[in-house]
Amino acid sequence: MRNTFDDEVFDKYDVADGYNHEFTGCTFRNCDFSNVKFDAAEFVECEFISCNLAMVKFENTVLNQVEFNNCKVLGVDFSKCSKFLFSISFEGCILNYSLFFKNDLKNTVFKKCSLQEVSFVETNLTSVRFIDCDLDKAIFDRVNLEKADLSTSRNYSINPEINRLKKSKFSMPDVVGLLNHLDITITEG
Repeated sequence: MRNTFDDEVFDKYDVADGYNHEFTGCTFRNCDFSNVKFDAAEFVECEFISCNLAMVKFENTVLNQVEFNNCKVLGVDFSKCSKFLFSISFEGCILNYSLFFKNDLKNTVFKKCSLQEVSFVETNLTSVRFIDCDLDKAIFDRVNLEKADLSTSRNYSINPEINRLKKSKFSMPDVVGLLNHLDITITEG
C-alpha cells in the first residue's frame, strides 16, 4: 500500500523492506535505513539528519531536492535512482564506496564529506562544489568536471586526459593529484 506523507518529522522512523511511500517536505532524524529497499518511493524537498543509510537501495526512487546532513551513506548506488528531477546535496556525510554512475549532479554541493573510493563514472559534475572533502581513491572516469570547485578538498586523483576539467578550481598542494596518472616523481625545489 502506497502512503503519502507531507511536512512530517520522523524521529527514529523504522521502515520495513520494500516501502514505496511518497514523502514531501519531510524531515527524518536519527533513522536507521541501513539495507532498506525503497522501490519507486518519492522524496521531494526532504531532509535526512543523522541517519544511517548504509547500503540503502533506492530502486527507481525519486530524490528531488533532498538534503543529507551528518548521515552515514556507505555503499549506496545512486545510479539506481530515478533520473527524473534528481537533485541532492550532502553536508558532513560519510559517502564512502557509493556509486554515481551516469548521474547528473550538476551544481550539487558536497560539504565536509568523506568520499573515499566513491565511483564517479560518466557522471556530470559540472559546477559541483566539493567543499573540504576527502576524495581518497575516488574514481573519476569520463567525468565532466567543468567549472567544478575542488579548491578546498584533498586526496583526489584525476586524469585530465579522460575527464573534462575546463575552468575547474584546484589548489596547492592537492592539484598534484592531476599528475598521478603519469607515474612521475615530484620533489620540492
